[in-house]
Amino acid sequence: MEKQLVRKIARLARLALTPEQEDLATTQLSNTLKWIEQLQAVNTDGVEPLASVADIHLPLRKDVVNDGNCAEAVLANAPEQAQGYFVVPKVVE
Repeated sequence: MEKQLVRKIARLARLALTPEQEDLATTQLSNTLKWIEQLQAVNTDGVEPLASVADIHLPLRKDVVNDGNCAEAVLANAPEQAQGYFVVPKVVE
């Protein structure tokens, strides 16, 4: 990986990197890309995708509302409210 590409990535991510950090990022990203190339060489034909390597099933529960219907109590904490909603200051112009 070239330093120029690392600089571009840093700029897009709004990161200010020192020259030493650029060197480190260049090395780390190069190593990561080499590792990904190794993974791509592995034959995965016929292998089902996994969400987890552990054969654990999460217990399911009924989707029942057990709390709520307390809009008035929640809005009582609002510094300002209108028609059942919080009033907040405008932040985008």
